[in-house]
Parts: sequence; structure tokens; C-alpha cells
Amino acid sequence: MKNTDSNNQLANHQERIRDVLMHQADVLKSIAERIDSSADRAVELLVGCSGKIVVMGIGKCAHIGGKIAATLASTGSPAYFIHPGEAIHGDIGMAGPNDVVILLSNSGETPEIKAIIPILKRLGTPILSLTGNAKSTLSNCSQVTLDTSVSNEGDGLNLAPMASTTAMLALGDALAAALMLRRAFTEQDYAELHPGGSLGQQLLCTVEELMHMGDELPVTPADGTVQMAILEMTQKRLGATLVVEPEGILVGILTDGDLRRLLEREDHPKDALLTDSMTTNPRTIEKHELAVDALRLMEEVPKITLLAVVDSQRHPIGALHIHDLIRAGIAR
Repeated sequence: MKNTDSNNQLANHQERIRDVLMHQADVLKSIAERIDSSADRAVELLVGCSGKIVVMGIGKCAHIGGKIAATLASTGSPAYFIHPGEAIHGDIGMAGPNDVVILLSNSGETPEIKAIIPILKRLGTPILSLTGNAKSTLSNCSQVTLDTSVSNEGDGLNLAPMASTTAMLALGDALAAALMLRRAFTEQDYAELHPGGSLGQQLLCTVEELMHMGDELPVTPADGTVQMAILEMTQKRLGATLVVEPEGILVGILTDGDLRRLLEREDHPKDALLTDSMTTNPRTIEKHELAVDALRLMEEVPKITLLAVVDSQRHPIGALHIHDLIRAGIAR
């Protein structure tokens, strides 16, 4: 009997967890369906901010506010969190008329939040509110209000902030994503703000750090034969060879694909002139450029697997293979 009761309890736990998760998903769907022109105004307000974005909330909203501020700051929109309890005791002096303040309150009547509003009005600081009460004091005093109202928190008692804080968190992430798009925020921008992370290290990696050079670099003179090129390609094992003039200037590249096409049209291709079989004007990159930029060049149509690295006079000094980018975690 005990085992049966225990199994029933486990089943009930699993079902309850599924119910809460499905409720949260339904709440987010409802929030998404209610998005209107106020979202446009919110983005315009934040984009037009010449200072910083200040986020405030108390209780569970404080945790959500901290996450929203951190996400904004890490995606190109300078932001920080101030606790309302500290704000009404002096920290509100950190905000000014050039800033925008995001206030979080499900009821819109949180005493600590209401106490801040007159100060912000005197400072001339615009307010963007995330609240579940469109008729609240907070909403009425805001330049823009985003609706985060929920019918039920989902905790069984409808008491603990669950669905409402999920709605605020998701809406904060959505605002950050919209701002990234509006600011044309790039992978390089992200890497510069996250230099200590693995992604930042990958995206800030330069061509010079990954390229093959010296004895590993396949090079064949332009007056050579296809047979000479094949020997060089076999020895260096990069699937291609760079073709240079006597002055050492890059004039072409011979790849495995070029060789296959040559075999299709020639019965005895080994003695063929290299200049008749190579690809002229190959794509190049310089050693100081980012490896992620090298990947973009490789992915242009037609796609290539080897990129010549040259100096300012187009002398080849290295070669970068797509496999090098894969090993570095930059390409997949």
C-alpha cells in the first residue's frame, strides 16, 4: 500500500510541475498576443536614452529587475539596478533627466515604488513601467506602460509571484532583443562586452592565431606545372596550394576542386600549366583581422574552405582552413 501511495504522490508531483510549466507558457503566449504600439514607444524611449537605463523593483521584482538590467547592459544598452529602498534614502541621485527608469510592480501600487515617482517627476526622468495593473498609480505616471497582467500566478493559492515575474522577465528579455536589433548589435560587439567568456575569446580570436605559416604553407610558383602543385598539396595537406609570381605576389590558388575539374577535361593533366588550371584572384584576408570575419568570407557564394592570408603587398604569409575555425569553435 505504501508503494502505491508513494507512486501516486510522485505522479501528482509530476503532473503539478507540468501544470505550472504549461500555465507559465500560456501566460507568455497571452502577453505576446497583447503586444501593441506601446512596445514601439517603449523601444523608442530606450533607444533615445542618452544616459543610462535604471531598473527598479522590490521583493521578487528586484531579482527580475537585476536580471533585466544585466541583460540590457550586456547587449549594448548601458543599464544598472537600484533597489527602491536605497533609492528613497539617497541612491535616486544616481538617476538624472538623461536617463530612463524602468519600474517593476505587479500591482502598480507598491509603496516604495510610489515614493520614487514624485522624485523622478521633479528630475524630469522618463518612466517605463512593467505592471499588471494598467489603472494603477504607476501606470498613470508613466510615459509608457507595458502590460504584464496575469489571471493566476499558478502556485495553487494564487499568492506567490510566479507567472507575473515570469512575464516581466520575458518581456525584459524581449525589449533587450528589440534594442539589439535596433542598434545593429553584432557578434563582435557582444564579444567586446564579454572578453572573459568563451564566446568572447572565440569571437576576438585573430586570423594570425589560427593560420598555417612557414613550412606548413603550401606555395607553388606560377610557372610551375600541375604535377608540382599536386606534390606541394600532398605534402602540406591543406587541400590547396597558393600560386605566386616570381616576386612572391599571390596570383591564384589551386584546390582539390580545380584538380577534379581538370581531370574531367584533360587525359594527361600532370604536365598542364598551373596558370591554366588555377582559380585567379582568390579571396584573401590579413593576419590582424578577426577569425569570425574570415568565416564570413569563406561562407560567401561560392563557399571556400581555404583562405589566403596576405600582407599589404599581397605576399602570402599564411593560410586559414575551415577546419581551423571549427577546432577553435568559431565555425560549426
